[in-house]
Amino acid sequence: MEAPDIPRLLRDAIRSEGFVRAGFAGAARHRGDSRWTRIAVRPVVVRGERLFQFEFFDERQSFAKNASDPAALLAEALAVGFSNIHVECAGERIEIRTSRKGKVHVSREAIAAGGAAEGHNRAKEHPLREGLPNRLLEIMGIATPDGRIRASQRAKFTQINEFLKQFDHVLGASGLAEQDRPLAILDAGCGSSYLTLALHHYLNEVLKRPANILGVDVNDAVIRKSMERAESLGAAGLSFACGPIGSIEERADIVVALHACDTATDDALAQAVRSDAKLILSVPCCHKHLNRQLKAEGPSEALRPILRHGILRERTADILTDAFRSLALRVLGYRVDVVEFVNLEHTARNVLIRAVRIPDGDVTEFVKEYRELKRFWSVTPYLEGVFGERFRRLVG
Repeated sequence: MEAPDIPRLLRDAIRSEGFVRAGFAGAARHRGDSRWTRIAVRPVVVRGERLFQFEFFDERQSFAKNASDPAALLAEALAVGFSNIHVECAGERIEIRTSRKGKVHVSREAIAAGGAAEGHNRAKEHPLREGLPNRLLEIMGIATPDGRIRASQRAKFTQINEFLKQFDHVLGASGLAEQDRPLAILDAGCGSSYLTLALHHYLNEVLKRPANILGVDVNDAVIRKSMERAESLGAAGLSFACGPIGSIEERADIVVALHACDTATDDALAQAVRSDAKLILSVPCCHKHLNRQLKAEGPSEALRPILRHGILRERTADILTDAFRSLALRVLGYRVDVVEFVNLEHTARNVLIRAVRIPDGDVTEFVKEYRELKRFWSVTPYLEGVFGERFRRLVG
């Protein structure tokens, strides 16, 4: 069989009217030195003109480039040599994988038609689509049997879809998309398990990417309810356990911790670190521990006008706690982004920490930043007690 012309295949797909998105990720094969860890491509409309936006990610930030023709930027992306390329068009999904021995595998799959170029006033595309019957959304009480979203569940539907978009955004960068075994996922503090069930459905049924998920929560009643829903769905590879976060040691490729209260978020991050998880997604909640330590003394005395007001003190503690968390993960070898999870109209807790495990690099700068931040505020974050001896040696 004649080897596929990959550059031509990709050019034709990206130039097509039905092009939706493309992603380049995975361990690079046979390439020179490159700073890029992932590249995302999508069509955009700028001043009425359809352009192609290539977003290049390195270990610390991203750079976007727009072009009316994708050829030059596509050549730049291909030169990196990523092992996994994913392209989605209206009616078709294309996967291009390169093995360790350099063999190229191309698969093409028919899918439901998607959207075209994104303008500022275009309705957002949802991983779980509205208006179509969906047994998962029906069982969770979010949608009617004919696919209509209940008015009282609109915020929950939006929250689920935004989380799945964030997950999809970083899955390729983690290298897990090319793993040849089912993904192992831990949902620490799963609560009512809306997102647990949705993630299991999205991976196994929508992306056709086998995944086993364990949801853990201290509330026995919500665990029982989650088990009933999973049984109703006939969801294989989805299980639940009752217990505090960290009490059930589960090795996981991915750890999710959404709205775990106060230091429970740190316990979940610590379990992810112990598992050497390649991907972490955490939406923190209720930052109380550090709030109690904040004092306008020493270097931070100039911030007394902020700390004397309860609401400003609380928000400062929120920001500071998540800054320590993101720095701690960087010290331990993760690339970290802190982004808006969903609009404030849907939930007040809308900060998402996304962390992707990267090859060993120089963390000297992050260690220095952590120590300086700790010295300035004269505080000791809770995470230092649970992140392990290696972390304490690095920042001590």
